[in-house]
Amino acid sequence: MVAFGPRLSKLLRLMERLPGFRDFYPEPLPHADTWSADARQFVFSQWRETARRYGFREYDGPPLEPLELFTTKSGTEIVGQLYNFQDKGGREVALRPEMTPTLARMIAAHERSYKKPVKWFAIPQLFRYERQQKGRLREHFQFNADIIGETDPAADAELIALLIDTLRAFGLTEEDFVVRLSSRNAWREFFARHQGDPAREYDFYQAIDKLERDTPEESERKLAATGMRLEQVKAFIERAEPTAELTPVLANLAARGLERFVRVDYHVIRGLAYYTGAVFEAFDRKGEFRAIAGGGRYDNLVELISGGRIKLPALGFGMGDVVLLELLRHRSLLPAFEAGLDAFCLIEDETLRPASLKLIQELRAAGLAVEYPLTPAKPDRQFKRALDLKAAHTVKLEPGTAGEPQVRIRHLRTRQEHTLPLAASAAHLAAQCKKRGEQPLA
Repeated sequence: MVAFGPRLSKLLRLMERLPGFRDFYPEPLPHADTWSADARQFVFSQWRETARRYGFREYDGPPLEPLELFTTKSGTEIVGQLYNFQDKGGREVALRPEMTPTLARMIAAHERSYKKPVKWFAIPQLFRYERQQKGRLREHFQFNADIIGETDPAADAELIALLIDTLRAFGLTEEDFVVRLSSRNAWREFFARHQGDPAREYDFYQAIDKLERDTPEESERKLAATGMRLEQVKAFIERAEPTAELTPVLANLAARGLERFVRVDYHVIRGLAYYTGAVFEAFDRKGEFRAIAGGGRYDNLVELISGGRIKLPALGFGMGDVVLLELLRHRSLLPAFEAGLDAFCLIEDETLRPASLKLIQELRAAGLAVEYPLTPAKPDRQFKRALDLKAAHTVKLEPGTAGEPQVRIRHLRTRQEHTLPLAASAAHLAAQCKKRGEQPLA
């Protein structure tokens, strides 16, 4: 027994996933600690459909990028948060922690090929080596939507409207979430007006970003180091007066009937250094989760990434799947995910297996989901398999009177049966499924 100990330990380690990463299983889930591949696909489909309605086109980029792409944007301090290494060609590379630098690189390389404004979206998997906590893992999928090449506040409103409608597509309402709108420019003007230390301006933004998480004493200490006072900051936030930059955004959203989903809240500043104008974050109104989404204007990033060659205004937001799935699960807004089949083909006479395989192929070519026993099995076992797979119908070939096999189609919910010639069965079953809008058998 002792001799097998190290080997067994190794096998057990091989079965464990890395901390902060997820396994996605088809439902029903084997354990509460696993994630649903069906729920993930549901989220992706809603993201894609809402983006399509807004005229956004999908793009993608490599999950591995030069490390310099991220340090150029965020400085060398970001390296501690990355999965980075030297590849076999001696290049310093990193798994992407966010998508915006990749987008800026792609746009800078080929911006003349696209008419402005460019409206693109992506659903990348992102990686960050950081401490795990509720709503934050070391990998996640994210819905990124960006508008490139437009300075007008209408672009900001368009992006916020997309964010709102994306959340509404999951059944969330104004009672569930709010988009908190702020301005990096408003805080920049505040800092200059109160004569903050220019060398500590970024530290000031970081302090504002953590204002709701730090204690008042900690905030006071951080702000004092930048030449600011907590009392001044709180007074500015409480007034919540929209700036000239935010007023047209609010008016645009009000014209759409979306004003109840948005409020001015200067607690929001977004910690990333590249934001330049209006910024926003979506939160659940009960305050039970981390931010659902966040974004804003980053008008200088394309210029920075291109080394000053390309100057294009830009704005975007990201919505991660971890917090969103937690919120939808908590609000009971995820549908029941059942595989369900259009048909299960029973093969009780093995001499009819070749003809049955031909029928199965025709049914699948007609767009139907069809299963069958791969090897000979007793009829009752086949029927139980059809029920376990929640098939809507069973189909079975039977010898016909004229020597041509016939197909017996049985609807398992109603128990109705039809016997048809083999040549007509695929079209008939496809029409029936379309007519009924089949739901999986409960």
